[in-house]
This record gives sequence, structure tokens and C-alpha cells, in this order.
Amino acid sequence: MQLRQQPARSSWPQWLPPIALLLISWMWIAALVMQSRPGDDVVAVIFPPWWNADRALSAVATAGAGIVRLGGIPSIIVVRPTGADGVKRLQDAGAWFAVDPKAVGACFTG
Repeated sequence: MQLRQQPARSSWPQWLPPIALLLISWMWIAALVMQSRPGDDVVAVIFPPWWNADRALSAVATAGAGIVRLGGIPSIIVVRPTGADGVKRLQDAGAWFAVDPKAVGACFTG
């Protein structure tokens, strides 16, 4: 009697959900740790990564924030928001996140 041989299955699909969960949880923890605090004078604003520097600078100007320095990539700019709703105006102008510039500076300095 001959035994039928099972076709070889890739183990990649069974590892995909745990890897995705690990990456998502790591990004969530990083976002919580790096978030800006209410009343911060200076924040690092992260725009979509496909934005060029001109578009990001235009969004900062639209929000009325002062530019402190540019980040290591064009979509990150360290700014000084004006007024109590400065971060909200930056988000309305297209910013994804406003984070502590010291936390993001370790990874994305220019």
C-alpha cells in the first residue's frame, strides 16, 4: 500500500496574524509614549509621508505655526503652535500627529 504524500504548505500564512498584531501593538505603544502633552510650546508635526517639504511647510503656514526646524524627512517639521488650538489647526491643515520633538528627534533628526 502506497501512502499519499501531502503537498508542502508554507508556514508564512499562519505567522502573519501574530506578526501583524505585534507590529500594530508596538506602533500603538510608541504613539502613546511620544504624544505631545497639552501646553507644550514646541511639537514635532508629522504629515503624510508622501508629502514633500513645500506642501508640509505650506500646511504649517496655513495653521499659523512658527517653524523651529525641519525633521530628517520632509514630512516631519518641528513647530511652535500659536494659541490654545494650535495643534488642532495643524491637524486640520493635514498633520497626522503632533508628538514630543525630543522623542521623535532621536529617530528623525536632520
